[in-house]
Amino acid sequence: MSNQRYRNEGHCVPNLPHFSRKYRYCWSNITPSQVKVVKTDSYLSKSTEVLALQKTYQKILREKESALEAKYQAMERAATFEHDRDKVKRQFKIFRETKEKEIQDLLRAKRDLESKLQQLQAQGIQIYDPADSDSDDNGTTVTTAGTQCEYWSGGVLGSEPSLGSMMQLQQTHRGPEFAHSLIDVEGPFANVSRDDWDAAVASLLQVSPRVSQALWSNTIRCYLIYTQETRAEMQTFIQTHSLRLQRFCEGLGHFYLNVSFPEEKAALYAAERRQEIERSSVCVLLLKSSVCVVEDVEEAFVKTPDSRPLLLYLRTGDRKGEKEEVSTLSPSTRDLLERVNKADKSAKLKVISNDSFKNSTEKTFLQDFSLFLQELLGLELEESGGVEEREEEDSGDMLWDLHDEQEQIEAFQQACSAASRFSFQKYVDQLNDMVAAPPPTPPLLVSGAPGSGKSLLLAKWIELQQKHSPNTLILYHFTGHPLSTSTDPVLIIKRLTVKLLQHFWSISGLSMDPSKILEEFPRWLERLSARHHGNIIIIIDSIDQIQNAERHMKWLIDPLPANVRVLVSVNVETCPQAWRLWPTLHLDPLNPREVKSVISTECVNSDIKLTKDQEKKLERHCRSAATCNALYITLLARLITQSSWTLERTLQQCALCQDTISLYRLGLKVVLDSLGTDQEKHIMKELLCLVCASHNGISESEALELFPDLSFPALTSLLHNLERLLIITYTCGLIRFQHPQACEAVNQEFLDGGKCHGSYREKIIRFFSEQLKQDRVTWRVADELPWLLQQQEDQSKLQMSLLNLFVSQNLYKRGHFSELLTYWQFVGKDKCSMATEYFDSLKEFEKTCESEQSMSQLANLYETLGCFLKDLGLLSQAVAPLQRSLEIRETALDPDHPSVAQSLHQLAGVYVHWRKFGNAEQLYKQAMEICENAYGPEHSTVARELDSLSLLYQKQNKYEQAEKLRKRSVKIRQKTARQKGHMYDFALLKRRALQLEELTLGKDSADCAKTLNELGVLYYLQNNLDAAKMFLTRSLEMRQRVLGPDHTDCAQSLNNLAALHSERKEYESAEELYERTLDIRKRALAPDHPSLAYTLKHLAMLYKRRVRNYRKGLQLSSSAEHVAIKWQLCIHSF
Repeated sequence: MSNQRYRNEGHCVPNLPHFSRKYRYCWSNITPSQVKVVKTDSYLSKSTEVLALQKTYQKILREKESALEAKYQAMERAATFEHDRDKVKRQFKIFRETKEKEIQDLLRAKRDLESKLQQLQAQGIQIYDPADSDSDDNGTTVTTAGTQCEYWSGGVLGSEPSLGSMMQLQQTHRGPEFAHSLIDVEGPFANVSRDDWDAAVASLLQVSPRVSQALWSNTIRCYLIYTQETRAEMQTFIQTHSLRLQRFCEGLGHFYLNVSFPEEKAALYAAERRQEIERSSVCVLLLKSSVCVVEDVEEAFVKTPDSRPLLLYLRTGDRKGEKEEVSTLSPSTRDLLERVNKADKSAKLKVISNDSFKNSTEKTFLQDFSLFLQELLGLELEESGGVEEREEEDSGDMLWDLHDEQEQIEAFQQACSAASRFSFQKYVDQLNDMVAAPPPTPPLLVSGAPGSGKSLLLAKWIELQQKHSPNTLILYHFTGHPLSTSTDPVLIIKRLTVKLLQHFWSISGLSMDPSKILEEFPRWLERLSARHHGNIIIIIDSIDQIQNAERHMKWLIDPLPANVRVLVSVNVETCPQAWRLWPTLHLDPLNPREVKSVISTECVNSDIKLTKDQEKKLERHCRSAATCNALYITLLARLITQSSWTLERTLQQCALCQDTISLYRLGLKVVLDSLGTDQEKHIMKELLCLVCASHNGISESEALELFPDLSFPALTSLLHNLERLLIITYTCGLIRFQHPQACEAVNQEFLDGGKCHGSYREKIIRFFSEQLKQDRVTWRVADELPWLLQQQEDQSKLQMSLLNLFVSQNLYKRGHFSELLTYWQFVGKDKCSMATEYFDSLKEFEKTCESEQSMSQLANLYETLGCFLKDLGLLSQAVAPLQRSLEIRETALDPDHPSVAQSLHQLAGVYVHWRKFGNAEQLYKQAMEICENAYGPEHSTVARELDSLSLLYQKQNKYEQAEKLRKRSVKIRQKTARQKGHMYDFALLKRRALQLEELTLGKDSADCAKTLNELGVLYYLQNNLDAAKMFLTRSLEMRQRVLGPDHTDCAQSLNNLAALHSERKEYESAEELYERTLDIRKRALAPDHPSLAYTLKHLAMLYKRRVRNYRKGLQLSSSAEHVAIKWQLCIHSF
């Protein structure tokens, strides 16, 4: 009823299912919208957070950029500050150097005045009361070998001297006013005038030490002259003696080579025979006359008999099976013998008959021959022992490598001889101007293309400086192959340091630490330059070839001391940028006139004449910088004159070569075509490849061992041809390339650009490894084998070679400490591991030692290991091997043997480093006691221990005790210097004497007479009075002929002869000569001249010795004092 009423009232009843569906539909649409709203709200919230983060990030980024900008600005300010600081430091150093130069000038003037006053004192004229001074030598301090110099005492160099490896260098050269500081007044130095002393010392400073003139390139070449009849004797000599002589020479660091040409082929090698005779050290003649023998005998025994020892085997007896006619000498042979005997004025010829030759096969002959070798090598003659009985001398010298020094001498000499082909006068004048520039002066740069003549120019300039500026100290270094020892910066600086110091003091051994060697050199240079009265010039050729040159030569950038100049040469392409700012002298290519001069000179010397067309072709070809290069033109001229091809073919092929390397490759082809067989061509290629792959080269004896089928005549002929074409040269007995371009040509021609080096290095490794297995450890094995193994990157074999104790000992004792460390670093061992390896190896070696000789070697090895560890800074580990060395020597030899003193000395050095002075003092005293018992109280080894004790007391501030020991040491050295002479100094004197004798063979002249006088003084200083008298007499006679009898130079010669007669106690002759000297000087010199006082003083001393003229002597003494006082007044007025 209600529904009806509802309808009646106009209302519709809703459709509930429809609304329900609609409701559900609407609800389903509302729910996603709500989700979307929620998501939208979340998104908006996150967007807000992102915007906030972005703002924060931008803020942080801006702060970072600001911080970086501030950092860069700070770095720029720091760099500017460092630059300004370095600039101020350099300006201050320049200011300091300038002021130091002024101070040095004043000090030199002061020293000159003091030296003049001291000269008066040395002449016996007292200007002050001797009681005012307690010095034993008129206030003159002498720094002797092993004595601490003033720079050590303050420790300014930052490293203490190594007492364990003391090295005696040459003593300071002082004038006659200090004669009594060296030896007694009555010794040979006392009567030498100042002028003569200065001339002699100037000559000594130009001579490099310890290189025998009789040796050609470190090789003892025994030239054997024999015939068919004496071939058996020659074979006996080679088979019986050669191997032992070779081992003897190798043990002393030299090569031994038998040189012989068979009679049937001798005519084919005429040029080679002449060259080998010139180079030979000993000639052995096995006589039986023939044409080639006569030629060689004329050259070696008649024309130049004094150039070398001569040995003559003469067959005078009959051998079994021979006819009786053989036993008699033919007339031609007798005539030859008479000429040989007549030419042998100096009695250098040793004659052995056939019977004595047979009997001397094992002993007598070998002793005679060993005496020849000892004479050649400058050793003391030991007639009692044979070759193999000579003990190895262990001087403890860890600084000086004779082979490195000889290499530099030969490089300098070769460059000087080659420089004669060119005119460098304009460059020499420019160098003189640059060197003469006022200080401070940066290093001078000599630049040019490879082969432009930089080395030749420097060598020529050095030669001129030595001649015209004898007071200038010149140190030079010529670098070789880029991978050779001559490019090792540590070895270079160490050598220059030793050469520098030997001209100032005898000092204890320098530090062996490579970094300290490089660090301390500029400090030594700066301090020692203040002591030198002249300039110091350091010349380094091809400095850009030195390993890491820019890093190791940083001292060149700093201002140099005022009196020091440095000259370096570089290739234009490889010169570091920092060095290009230095004053530079650039070598230009040769101009057409110079090109024509070099080629025409070579053609004239070879009797070759070029046609006009050929000259024009050469002129058109030599127009570019590469074809006008000095080396290119020299090689071109050699090819034209020395080639086995026709001249037209040679010129045609040369025209195709546009640079030096291609011209060298042509030269290799020329030499190959000149060889007769394929085997000889193969050997040439192999030999050059081995030289290219080696570290420092290959010796002739090694080449003969590497190629058993190669005869000596074929080898010397091949090398002669290669040398003429400037491909190879000899340095220190080794075959090397003359120029880097020659090496590169071999690389390109035979080694495929260097890709085949490995196989040839393996061949050399096998060769030296075989020697190592035979216990044949020489300096060559030590130099080559480890380096080759390092290049092959064979760490295990390298370690095995280093653990061969004799290899490491050889490297260490020759001063190659840095090289040894480099090898161990390559193996990957640190210091402690290295020490452990050596200890283990020594223990194994000790198990095999039974004989006395092997025990002596073991003791030496332990001592070397101890010194090596001490130099490494491992002092605690160094004590054990040194003590073991001491135990072995005390047990195997004798507790009082001198070698025991050596062990005690080395052990004491370690305790000094530890500052355990009590233990060190006890050991030094024990060593001194042993030396006194073995050699007497006045031996040089006793002086060494006294010096060490003196230094020890100085460290403890016990100056009175130190001075007492120092004075005793000085007295011992004075006496030993008079009796025997310092071996190092007298080696210099002997070598200079040999050089001067060659200069006195010309015509009469004032210069020749001066040279004769200088030679007489040098012999006088050696106490060789007979030779001195001969040369001084010749000088006097020549001066009288050239200058007249009243010239002051004649008075000089008369004075020297008078001193010589006085030394011989021939007082009547000395008195007559002094009176003649006095007469000339009175007429020629001023009344207050010091030379006049000098003559009066010595004549007065002579009169006093002779009682009948004593009063006359007093009068002359008064006159001498009067002259000296006048001279003193002149000095004060000055």
